[in-house]
Amino acid sequence: MKDEGDLPQEDTAKDEGNETEGSRMNKLRRTRKRVTKPHLCPADGGEITTASFNDNTRDSAQITTPPQLSSRMKHIKQEMAKNHLQFVRFEATDLHGVSRSKSIPAQFFQEKVVHGVFMPRGYLELMPSPKDNEVNHIRATCFNSDIVLLPELSTFRVLPWAERTARVICDTFTVMGEPLLTSPRYIAKRQLRQLQDAGFSLLSAFIYDFCIFGVPEVINSKAISFPASTLLSNHDQPFMQELVDGLYHTGANVESFSSSTRPGQMEICFLPEFGISSADNAFTLRAGVKEVARRYNYVTSLVMETGFCNSGILSHSVWDVGGKTNMFCSASGVERLTLTGKKWLAGLLKHSAALSCLMAPAVSCRKRYCKDSRDLKDSVPTTWGYNDNSCALNIKCHGEKGTQIENKLGSATANPYLVLAATVAAGMDGLQSSDSASSDESQDLYQPEPSEIPLKMEDALTALEQDQCLKQALGETFIRYFVAMKKYELENEEADAEGNKFLEYFI
Repeated sequence: MKDEGDLPQEDTAKDEGNETEGSRMNKLRRTRKRVTKPHLCPADGGEITTASFNDNTRDSAQITTPPQLSSRMKHIKQEMAKNHLQFVRFEATDLHGVSRSKSIPAQFFQEKVVHGVFMPRGYLELMPSPKDNEVNHIRATCFNSDIVLLPELSTFRVLPWAERTARVICDTFTVMGEPLLTSPRYIAKRQLRQLQDAGFSLLSAFIYDFCIFGVPEVINSKAISFPASTLLSNHDQPFMQELVDGLYHTGANVESFSSSTRPGQMEICFLPEFGISSADNAFTLRAGVKEVARRYNYVTSLVMETGFCNSGILSHSVWDVGGKTNMFCSASGVERLTLTGKKWLAGLLKHSAALSCLMAPAVSCRKRYCKDSRDLKDSVPTTWGYNDNSCALNIKCHGEKGTQIENKLGSATANPYLVLAATVAAGMDGLQSSDSASSDESQDLYQPEPSEIPLKMEDALTALEQDQCLKQALGETFIRYFVAMKKYELENEEADAEGNKFLEYFI
């Protein structure tokens, strides 16, 4: 791990856009201090549809006007007729990042766009297969109501892996029209809007590992799943080709795919996109890869056969609000961060303990933090470095592609919207912290003690509860519920059954 003295210095007078860095920092501080009523933040180029709810809960500038809605619906109706669609899935993410949906007959689509689709709230908030009917850590009345799914029409896509079916990603509201404060997508949108209000934008992409298994065979009365062959060249190429082509048609562009370190383990990398799209792409993959695998008599999982969780990396960089200038990049191919990049990295390091709770949200996820260590420890240092894939925070400087930070704290089972939101929240805290970096080259970037990642889930939950910055950014309601849910899982989970539980849930 590099220490604070190793971080290169640079000319902080470098032009990083039309605004001075000082003015950006002041704008960011004003943005973070501003108290606003919760509202939806649409995806780049996306829309929020009208509904029969109280309009006071929405930012009037974000509500789709009738001409916009009419134009979008006209295009969608043409797509539905062209593809002879029978059903449309209204999809939303639960807290684990798994798609929960209701399918609507195509003839009722426009009506549901306006009025929304009702779903029991417990579908999105309760944990997988609880032993009890209620979570007793907070009032059970929270779970006994319906919530409303309202689609973001820019996400409407015909699903290549489902017959005559399309999908649309939805935002979630209470029946009174208030955004659901535990909604990961809403939380991510809110963070991206705050970043935009401060004069920045986020370019990001997820890199996922997943495992491909053959259908379980019964051997000596035990069901065993064997890894599918390692896809080093053209063997089983049709499976990956259909998956990649299907993702492209759902709006998720794949940059590359390859075999990974274990038999049957694959890595898939998306092209970077601005805004919420990177998390939408990861959300689409998590459902799509399972459906395509079934067509080839495979089973896919985000969990390895050993019980470890695969990695889920968020590669990202901060740009000016117009998306023209990479605010991390000091020079092409040079291992050096700008002052903005240093501050952002400092924020990630400062909040790495709490970040790890959201990015590795189960006991099996956290095993990878110490898999190379033989010593029994309570925590491990948060490492960082340039072009070093062994580091938790890897700063990549790849020529003309500029500079990006890979946040490798995450597992593939983490909710991508929460990964995105927490990364932005931690990075923005670094940007606004006057003591994290300075134009004075003699001032160190990092705090005296290196950041530590707790290995125990209980300690990670404590770190999240004590992190006032993330609690404020993600919302105290969400943090309280997330911690309660994880404590419930820990209390009701048998250690020897944990791998099987997650394997079933994430298949």
